[in-house]
Amino acid sequence: MNMKNNDWKERLNVVYSTNSDYKYEIEEDNELETLPNEKQHLRITLDKKNRGGKIVTLITGFIGTENDKKDLCRNLKTKCGVGGSVKEECIIIQGDFKQKINDILTKDGYHTKII
Repeated sequence: MNMKNNDWKERLNVVYSTNSDYKYEIEEDNELETLPNEKQHLRITLDKKNRGGKIVTLITGFIGTENDKKDLCRNLKTKCGVGGSVKEECIIIQGDFKQKINDILTKDGYHTKII
């Protein structure tokens, strides 16, 4: 028996069915496939709005799966030696690292633009 299909947390909003042939179907997220690095056009900006005056570097425009976006964020955090996160459509790196991030991404084959 596959535990994924029997996970009660996935079925919280399902009404009880007396039909013995009923199969609960989990909706699959339609994530975009990750484009190759050469086809990615990333924008690098600085931001300090609603951050207590602290500056962060934002990377936007990444097209791909959430896991690939998190991997890219982890790679940038490691190479810059700072913290960061992925929120919504942005990769957030703490501090002013726009030039260093631009160099890293360009070396990895991404098309970048500093705004």
